[in-house]
Amino acid sequence: MSETGALPLEAIQSEAEPEPKRVHPFWMTLRRLFRHRLFVTGLILFGIIAFMAAAAPWITDINPNRLSMRNKFLPPGGDFVLGTDNFGRSLWSRVVWGARLSVIIGVSVVALNAVFGTLIGALAGYFRRLDNVLMRINDALMAFPAILLAIGVTAMLGPSTANVIIALGIVYVPRTARIVRASVIVLREMEYVQAAVAAGAGHWRILRRHILPNAMAPMIVQLSFLFAYAVLSEATLSFLGLGAVPPTPTWGNIMAEGRDFMRDAPWIIAIPGVTLMITVLGLNMLGDGLRDVLDPRLRIQQ
Repeated sequence: MSETGALPLEAIQSEAEPEPKRVHPFWMTLRRLFRHRLFVTGLILFGIIAFMAAAAPWITDINPNRLSMRNKFLPPGGDFVLGTDNFGRSLWSRVVWGARLSVIIGVSVVALNAVFGTLIGALAGYFRRLDNVLMRINDALMAFPAILLAIGVTAMLGPSTANVIIALGIVYVPRTARIVRASVIVLREMEYVQAAVAAGAGHWRILRRHILPNAMAPMIVQLSFLFAYAVLSEATLSFLGLGAVPPTPTWGNIMAEGRDFMRDAPWIIAIPGVTLMITVLGLNMLGDGLRDVLDPRLRIQQ
């Protein structure tokens, strides 16, 4: 207090304007995501498909492989909401169970990329002696078009769900590894990493504590797009007869069986095709929203 009995200006301002509470970066990022219209739209679209996949046993009580020849080629409506196929099987049940298999394959491929793509990219980006060897192998795999390489791997291993996951992992892991490697190369030259090296921190501790957490943003965006690629590639392989063995209900198998009846029963191929389109569209919107929010360069431009 001054000689005149008045409070200092700083004290008055501190009493009138309390210091704002600090918000954790995670909650700030989450708030920006849910304010992003593209992200929210993609989340809703993919959420519908994910709910169908998770609740398949409860939202349909019809065996997707049960034959009923007297009910074949029934159009949508009545007892069969989405109609029936050429064997009288419920298209609603087959599409719902196909959603479950597509989500399982997408999650499996994303998990493979998250583990092996991150590991290969981190090793190549941080240890310069390994960079040339690992990246040349990556380049050799990326030289082939993705779907052709997947077709070649599944043709060699044989048609099955597990082999589809392995094939798609071989196809997409090099792409994730290259993105992680690019981030690690930039981060290893940062001052805080150099300070950790000077302080005597081990290589694995630096990778685990300082580099990989800061390389997560581009990898998360990449994985969201890979989910869409995996779902679409699985449908393509199943359509070509290289995916899950029929009569396993997958969207690709359903469309492959319905292509001979496009004129007489177009719903057999149209309904799983629309479901596949909604899934891929929702995942791409999710990826675009994540990229807009997590990429610092785009945030600066905005």
